Amino acid sequence: MYGVKDYVSRAKKFVNNKSNIGPRKLATLMIYATDLCDSRCKHCLIWAKRPVKYLSFEKIKEIMKSKAVSKDTAIGLEGGEFMLHPEALEIMEWFSKNHPNFDLLSNCLKPDSLIEAVKKFPPKRLYISLDGDKDAYLHMRGKDGYDKVIQVIQALKEVVPISTMFTLSPYNNFNDMRHVAEVCKREGVDMRVGVYNDMSFFDTEDKAHETGIASKTAEKHVPNYVDGDNEVIVETHREISTELKDDNFKEKIPAIIKEFKENYDFLVLYDEWRKGDLQMSCNSIIDSLCILPNGDVPLCQNLDVKIGNIFNNSLDEIINSEETKKTQKHYQHNCNGCWVNFHRKYDIVLHRMFEKYFGKGITEKMFGRYQWEADRKKTYAQYMKETEAEFA
Repeated sequence: MYGVKDYVSRAKKFVNNKSNIGPRKLATLMIYATDLCDSRCKHCLIWAKRPVKYLSFEKIKEIMKSKAVSKDTAIGLEGGEFMLHPEALEIMEWFSKNHPNFDLLSNCLKPDSLIEAVKKFPPKRLYISLDGDKDAYLHMRGKDGYDKVIQVIQALKEVVPISTMFTLSPYNNFNDMRHVAEVCKREGVDMRVGVYNDMSFFDTEDKAHETGIASKTAEKHVPNYVDGDNEVIVETHREISTELKDDNFKEKIPAIIKEFKENYDFLVLYDEWRKGDLQMSCNSIIDSLCILPNGDVPLCQNLDVKIGNIFNNSLDEIINSEETKKTQKHYQHNCNGCWVNFHRKYDIVLHRMFEKYFGKGITEKMFGRYQWEADRKKTYAQYMKETEAEFA
């Protein structure tokens, strides 16, 4: 989904921000416009947050006037479910006219409204969630939305670039990953693979990276919730996949995943990180931020560390403050604590690209000591060549 120009543009902002010369610029800004959600995911409890909070249209426009936001800053509109924001259409219309470099994230549970909105005010990219087949979707997300996702893909794949977002978790497995990859290949759309993480904003309960993949696919899921005026009770049951042990993580990654960029290496390197053998600085926090519905600006998507609130200070004041710079510098070089897509995929790309052109030694001088696996001297190219040969 991202090309060379995107990475070059981001590299310029990273160098500018790291140099501390002049005001900082953002490569990516994710706006969590609301925490209202109509899904009932087991791996995310944002739907249970009360009271519901929104970032108003006026506040979002105010944020977009920040000097930190340039015309090539990638904006993400999400939630919760962004389309449930009472001013969703007005916001999308404004972005389509004033900042077309925006992405939209959706669960597709209201497909007709989403399709109409995207056709009228098309984002640069549309990201939609799909975590397995019909049974897996119902088990993991608590609502029967699989066919709605397919409806959206088929209606909009010729309108905007689409990526399905698959999250590998205790509630699904590699067969589900394969299924989603096959759907994407059949429909001619992109696929983004992520791994379940403990993220403060999403009120997660299961301990990420310790609760095994597919370890909870046999649980009954009986959520009670109100849908309109009716109370709905959903029961699902799936047989557990006993073959899918974390010890066999790499060999269970479906071969089809290699057909979608930036997913296979993300997964095999996750296994190295999970074992404690991968060490890498976190650089994305220097040029990429998110803003939560209550105005909080966290350091990153994973840690519960706030660097400010846009209702107390402007975005420019927050990211250019000496306290923010001090906090970012500390965590950049001392945190190896997550495997969140938003941060780690960029770190992988950054390190492997510098290593390819300048070698491991110079890359370490730029970003600090790092290692892809237990053998600290091994390069990315060597590691991937050996891994692909081993599990071919």
